[in-house]
Amino acid sequence: MRSPVTWAAFLSFTLAIQPAAALADPPAKREIAVENRYFNLPVKTGAPKKRMRYVLDDKTIREFEIELANGEPGFWVFDDVSEFKGKHLRVEVDGAPADCKGLAAVVQSDAIKGGDDLYKEKHRPQFHFTSRRGWLNDPNGLVFSDGEYHLYYQHNPYGWDWGNMHWGHAVSADLVHWKELPIALYPRQFGDWCFSGSAVVDGKRLAAAYTSTGRGECIAFSGDKGRTWIDFQDDPVVKHVGRDPRLLWHEPSKQWVMAVYDESDGKKGIAFHTSPDLKKWKIQSRIEGFYECPDIFEATVEGGNGARKWVLYSGDAKYLIGEFDGKTFTPDQPAKQQLWYGNFYAAQTYSNAPDGRRIQIGWASGAAFPGMPFNQQMTFPCRLTLRKASDGVRLFAEPVKEIETLHAKKHVVADRMLKPGDNPLAEVSGDLFDIRAEFAPSDAKAFGFNVRGVPVLYDVATQEISCKNVKAPLKPVDSKMRLRLLVDRGSIEIFGNDGQVALSVSAIPADDNHALEVFSRGGATHLWSLEAFELKSAWEAP
Repeated sequence: MRSPVTWAAFLSFTLAIQPAAALADPPAKREIAVENRYFNLPVKTGAPKKRMRYVLDDKTIREFEIELANGEPGFWVFDDVSEFKGKHLRVEVDGAPADCKGLAAVVQSDAIKGGDDLYKEKHRPQFHFTSRRGWLNDPNGLVFSDGEYHLYYQHNPYGWDWGNMHWGHAVSADLVHWKELPIALYPRQFGDWCFSGSAVVDGKRLAAAYTSTGRGECIAFSGDKGRTWIDFQDDPVVKHVGRDPRLLWHEPSKQWVMAVYDESDGKKGIAFHTSPDLKKWKIQSRIEGFYECPDIFEATVEGGNGARKWVLYSGDAKYLIGEFDGKTFTPDQPAKQQLWYGNFYAAQTYSNAPDGRRIQIGWASGAAFPGMPFNQQMTFPCRLTLRKASDGVRLFAEPVKEIETLHAKKHVVADRMLKPGDNPLAEVSGDLFDIRAEFAPSDAKAFGFNVRGVPVLYDVATQEISCKNVKAPLKPVDSKMRLRLLVDRGSIEIFGNDGQVALSVSAIPADDNHALEVFSRGGATHLWSLEAFELKSAWEAP
């Protein structure tokens, strides 16, 4: 789910919804013969929300809330109605006058109205995934199949803010260049939203588990490469107080496992259910102290003589390392660890990823884009590894190597003492960068980067890396500090010491500032090496 509202508030809102039949005034209506792929709907963010529905043969087939523009729209959203071509739909708007201007403005087209500058908008991220229109949050159903990385996600296709939860869908061959496809999961009815879940390969088909807010945990199957889904006839397969089912195949016990956020006893935790066939499930155990969006996976410990460990992860980027026998997770230590800081939530890793990689994408929660026809973004895909650190086995995160397909001009600085006031990158400017550097602080009090006016600073005394209001602890390794930055139009992602810590920071720089600076403060810093790659846009043809 993940939204600006709490789960309790959402339930109160849902229960308070009145059926359309109870409204005193009849809705505004318009009959439309469907001839084109899209209905283009005018939106004005901040306008009163209206309930809109499509009716076919007196049956409601879609229903949602929309900030319908009564005058000049802020932007247009689109709704794919190609499955109804040749039919007449009655479009209704509750609480609107019979001559509703927003309803009258709905137009059909085989193109997205206002989409001439799609992916070229002023603040559009150029290598982080954003939806063409509307809101996104949690990544869902991350699975690799038939040469495609599938990215499903929580999506409001009808507005800039959270609401109307569907499963959006995009695919990529390389985790960098994405193609957005039609919506994968529609709500069955208004108020029964499609909340978060996961997907796996089940033989020759894909299987997904998701939370239906009106039913419970549901299973769906796809036989057409994840484009369309059919709910299992006996859904829901699990009913409880909770959400966000994560599926995995547990090879040693030859069974499916569902790790799902659970509040059944009033305490927050993760429950484990098992099934031989994805259809009949049995609860096995529960572990407390986790909140939302669980992920669980096994990985080899690098440098650990082949040892393998399980990782149990939740929405806030806190995790435990331990053992899992297919029924119960047993942590090695009681205290949770943290990998990500800042604008990061509800991450999930790919099922069935090639080459045995464990690839993670998160929601850059709070990375807002005011004035744009889209809102929120995903973090850049990262490879997770387990490594031995000074305080035990820990998770590390580094951008996937495919980022190098976007590398353009390279700037190099090698082995020099960086004094206060120096900036060997003074001639470099741009919007998009992949920066890698190694420092030794010498007598400096702080060092780092200034990226288009946004400081990224390492404080030598406190041993913290910070950017804007986001901080993370980071100790030198062998008296050196390695930093890597991914800079896009709406964010800066920072990886310390080969991904020992990672920060996702929402940042929209000033329009007129494209400068890049590497600095030292309060003394000199030994800059052992620096590579700054300018990046191409991922929305250009690969």
